[in-house]
Amino acid sequence: MRRKNRFQRDERRERVAGYLFVGPTLVGLLFFSVLPLILTLILSFTQWDMVSGFGSIKFIGLNNFLKLLRDDGFVSSFKNNLLFAFITIPIQLTFGFLLAYIINHYCYAKNLFKLIYFLPYISSIVAIASVWRFLLQPSFGPVNSFLMSIGISEPPKWLADTRWSLLSIALMYSWQNISFDMIIYLAGLQTVPRDLYEAADIDGVSGFQKITLITLPLIAPTTFFLLIVEIMSSFRVFDQIQFLTQGGPGNSSSVLVYHLYRMSFRYYRFGYGSSIALIMFVLIFVITYFYWQSRKRWSEITL
Repeated sequence: MRRKNRFQRDERRERVAGYLFVGPTLVGLLFFSVLPLILTLILSFTQWDMVSGFGSIKFIGLNNFLKLLRDDGFVSSFKNNLLFAFITIPIQLTFGFLLAYIINHYCYAKNLFKLIYFLPYISSIVAIASVWRFLLQPSFGPVNSFLMSIGISEPPKWLADTRWSLLSIALMYSWQNISFDMIIYLAGLQTVPRDLYEAADIDGVSGFQKITLITLPLIAPTTFFLLIVEIMSSFRVFDQIQFLTQGGPGNSSSVLVYHLYRMSFRYYRFGYGSSIALIMFVLIFVITYFYWQSRKRWSEITL
C-alpha cells in the first residue's frame, strides 16, 4: 500500500513538473498565435480603425472580402506575390543545389565554405538592403556603371523603375536565402550512399548522368520540402520591400504582406487588413496541408 501511494505521489510530481515546463510555451502559443488568429477572424467581418476604440467596431459581414475582389492594390499585390515566387524559387533551388553538390563532392574545408555562404542568411536585412541599394543606384551605382562601360547607354533604373523593382528585390532575396537551401541540400546529400557513385564510376557513367540518375531522384523529398518552404516564405516577404521600395514605384513591388501593413497601419483599416491576413492564413494552411498529405503518400510509396 505504501509502495502504491509513493508511486502515485511520484507520478503526480512528474505530471506537475511536466506542466510547469510546458506551461510557458502553451501560454505563449495561446497569446501570440491562437488569440491573434481568433481576433483576426472576428475583425475580418468588421469595420474598425482602432483609433476610435472598441466601441466603434461595426459588423459588416462579407463586405471586406467583396471589396478585396475590386481592390486593384490587392489584386496587383497578389499577382506580384505569384511573380515573386516564380522568380525566386527556381533560383534558390537551382543554385542552392549546385553549391551544395560542389561543396559536398569537390571542396576541402567544407565547414569554412558553408560558413561563408551562410553569412548572408544570418546577416541583418537592413545591412544587406543598404548594400544592394548602393549597388543598384541608377546614377552612380556599380552595377549601372559596369553596364555603361560595356556599351549599354541606358541601363535599367532597377528599384526606381516599375518594370525592374520587383525583379531587383527578388534577386536580392534569392541571393540572401540561397544558403538556406544549400544547407538543407547538404544534409540531403549526406543520405545518398557512396556505393552508388562508385558503381556508376565502374560503369563509366558521366558526372551529369550521376546527378540526373542518382542524386536528384534520391534527394527528391528534400527538394519537395524546400519547394513548400520557399512558397510559404515568398508569401511572407516584407522587410526588403519596406526598406527598399515601400511597395513602389506605384504598386509595382507591393506584395500581400506589405498591402496588409499599408491598409492596417497607414490607413487604419484594421478590419480590411484582417481580411487580407485571413486569406493569407488560408492560403498558407492549404499549402502546408498539401505538403503533409504529399509527404505521407511519399512515405507510403518509399516503404
